[in-house]
Amino acid sequence: MIEFRYDTQLLIEGKDLDESAIRDYFINNFMGDSLIAVGDDELIKIHFHTNEPWKVLEYCASLGEIFDIVVEDMIRQSNGQQG
Repeated sequence: MIEFRYDTQLLIEGKDLDESAIRDYFINNFMGDSLIAVGDDELIKIHFHTNEPWKVLEYCASLGEIFDIVVEDMIRQSNGQQG
């Protein structure tokens, strides 16, 4: 059984981005797993499994420009459907 349905991936482009602070925000404010937040002070790659991807997108958009956004439904994928 998949606990967190949506595989959410994106890039954040901005200035003075803090990888550790972003990671800590995710851990303290979002329910999910498989968090990856890597990059530098101008570009961060996010990968996160959650049931509320819109909250992730809203937070990330507050940090800078977001792009290359992918939100895939892993339950649909596991059933052989388009994610």
